[in-house]
Amino acid sequence: MATVKPFKAIRPTKDKAPFVVSRSYQEYSKKELNANLKFNPFSFLHIINPGYKFDKEVTGTERFSLVYNRYLEFLEDAILKKDNTPGFYLYEIEQNRLKCSGLFCATSIADYKNDIIKKHEDTIKRREQLFANYLNTVKFNAEPVLMTYEDKEAISVLLAREKQKTPEYHFTTTDKATHKLWVIADKKVTTQIQDYFKEVDTLYIADGHHRSASSYLLSKMMDDKKEGDDKASDYFMSYLIPESEIQIFEFNRMVKDLNGLSKEEFLIRLDTYFRIENKGAMLYRPTKKHHFSMYLDGEFYSLYLRKKVYEFTDPLSALDTQILYKTVLQPILGISDLRNDERITYGYGKHNIIRMKDEIDALKYKVGFSMLPVTISEIKEIADAGLVMPPKSTYIEPKLRSGMAIYEL
Repeated sequence: MATVKPFKAIRPTKDKAPFVVSRSYQEYSKKELNANLKFNPFSFLHIINPGYKFDKEVTGTERFSLVYNRYLEFLEDAILKKDNTPGFYLYEIEQNRLKCSGLFCATSIADYKNDIIKKHEDTIKRREQLFANYLNTVKFNAEPVLMTYEDKEAISVLLAREKQKTPEYHFTTTDKATHKLWVIADKKVTTQIQDYFKEVDTLYIADGHHRSASSYLLSKMMDDKKEGDDKASDYFMSYLIPESEIQIFEFNRMVKDLNGLSKEEFLIRLDTYFRIENKGAMLYRPTKKHHFSMYLDGEFYSLYLRKKVYEFTDPLSALDTQILYKTVLQPILGISDLRNDERITYGYGKHNIIRMKDEIDALKYKVGFSMLPVTISEIKEIADAGLVMPPKSTYIEPKLRSGMAIYEL
């Protein structure tokens, strides 16, 4: 059973919420970031970019300490305020064709340790330790781990009932996303939510593998300092969403060269595993699993996997990103380290196949591959089997705002 817990969130005051919340720091161009910092004194970006106040770029432990100082200033200036009563926070985001609702809550480190919370991606130890040190210094977590669970009618009905009430926040950001947040603090309702989640066998991490791993590491670091039971560091903030409302997009792969092969030699090597058809210059997208689109030298090709020469041994071996790695990227193009090899780049998004074509036509890359998105069923099968997907296998929405709800450690 999954353990979820209400918590006393640090939140923007109602009048300032639209100005406080921000997209992930990495999503801003340098120009856009500077404009936000210059013209919006309430932006959460001021907290995570504390050097702006001193017109200086700061890194490492110095930055961590300054982040904490900016956070304290936001509390002192009543831009942020702590709730008096523990609650769950029902958050709905609507943008373009995406509309989803989920709960901000505290999830259990013990559940993570005991594999009730399951992962499908590997993490890098260096990044785990860095973020654990960050959390230990700043004493708060503002970016929840996105988790999904199998749809449960009882939970859906309860949340739908809560959404009939007037939301605490209701605003639209400049990227045309509409945000609503309801505070669920009634003890009877929060207990009911906890009881319903006890009927959920497994939570699956959709986005935030490093954040959850770092929280687990922080909990171990804090073990010697704990007094009593049920400390804040025994939990980490998550956003729980039913799996029917998750949207998953694919990452394309673009490679800078053919590993010393000519175009003809490369196609012959591909023929071992694929039936190849030249589709010409028109945009061509894959239509089913184990079917790939390739763009090379101004032309699209369809690659149909020859299943008689490729063995499916487990859920991972049947994943398209793994098939591409095992049949093309590693043996033919010589790319073994998908995270760090500078010869490969990843792209995502609705129109990314067009951008992939443009980049290759501009001679920035030699060849590109696209495939269908991974499904939620594939994610669950791989997580249940204790396996790990190749990097950049999934681009998952919703992408949550920083500063909407903050979990204090």
